Amino acid sequence: MANLQLTDDVPSVADDGVWLTCIECGESFAPFEEVRYTCDDCDGLLEARYADLPTFDEFEGEGVWRYSAALPFEEGVTLPEGNTPLHRVPRIEKEVGVESLRVKHEGMNPTGSFKDRGMTVGVRVAKEIGVGRLACASTGNTSAALAAYGARGGMETLVLLPAGKVAAGKIAQAALHKARILEVDGNFDECLDIVQDLAGRGEAYLLNSLNPFRLEGQKTIGLEIMEEHYEDYGEYPDRIVLPVGNAGNTAALYKCFRELVKAGEITEDQVPRITGAQAEGAAPMVEAIEEGNDETRRWEEVETRATAIRIGNPVNAPKALPGIRETGGTAVAVSDEEITDAQRDLAGEGVGVEPASAASIAGLRKLRDRGVVSDDESVVCLTTGHLLKDPDAAAEAGNDPEPVDNSTEAVLDLLDEN
Repeated sequence: MANLQLTDDVPSVADDGVWLTCIECGESFAPFEEVRYTCDDCDGLLEARYADLPTFDEFEGEGVWRYSAALPFEEGVTLPEGNTPLHRVPRIEKEVGVESLRVKHEGMNPTGSFKDRGMTVGVRVAKEIGVGRLACASTGNTSAALAAYGARGGMETLVLLPAGKVAAGKIAQAALHKARILEVDGNFDECLDIVQDLAGRGEAYLLNSLNPFRLEGQKTIGLEIMEEHYEDYGEYPDRIVLPVGNAGNTAALYKCFRELVKAGEITEDQVPRITGAQAEGAAPMVEAIEEGNDETRRWEEVETRATAIRIGNPVNAPKALPGIRETGGTAVAVSDEEITDAQRDLAGEGVGVEPASAASIAGLRKLRDRGVVSDDESVVCLTTGHLLKDPDAAAEAGNDPEPVDNSTEAVLDLLDEN
């Protein structure tokens, strides 16, 4: 089981108070001297650590780099990103029947997904280390973000996608930002296997969420939620529900809250319950939580219309499973039909999201029906991508156009019929 405890010990390899620690064996490494994604000794996942953890009073400005005191650098390769809205959704809130419900819409980032938060930090680290080619495997959003931030940083970008399994809007983004796109005859997890092999051979700098610096940017989602929710309600949310694919956001939120507790900014009792939602056709995290397993089983066959979370081997599970369990959260699987219903209902509140995003609302509904979430809870649901990321799915879920003759009278007649 991973050891995620934060300590006061600063190793000699630290660079300006920053270092990497293996969550399995505890070995520490210099952060920027060479390319490293996992532990040299045991191949365990790495986590960025800091000698000094900031308080809320130390944050200034807006967006991801408002939180530079909690990040490896003062500034990154930026578009800019972050500062996304915490929407009110009164009709869904009333229907679900909780004390309060807000939707943190990460689709309002520059390339339309939360991945921008990780890339602004990750590409900055790549420039610090001095690599030339960036690479990722992707279900779509990572490729779009990496291509944009790589272009901003003047760096070559390579993306591997599962052929026929990525929404058109995401491929178009990566293409326009001049990434080299390779379509692999396989699923996402197999694409990631290849990219990891390329990175291991020194052919590219990996910027999937296996890279610990990606998650540093993504933890700012948690910092924004905590600040915004406290400003509006005078308290922190009881629960955060989020879609889970590779479990990077789940791990990042848990790290955010561990650091806030260590800094003395919140108590253990104030940590929100981290709750994951997966599609039924791609739910290895849910399986592990329900069966009480310490690790996930790789699903070789995964299928769901929620393409952004069509992942069968979540690489951040060793960080994410403790996050769910230690905060008193859980995980739930939802059907594609439940996801589509939630997507439509969010759109009815004016919040347009891609299918995977709506899994959080669908998951909250199911957990309320089961009595897992109580009516006195304050809940934030995370939506991770904009509806235009998957225009085909949006069109399928929406109303069909109606033909009408070319006259005002014909329009009025049609309106009178309904």
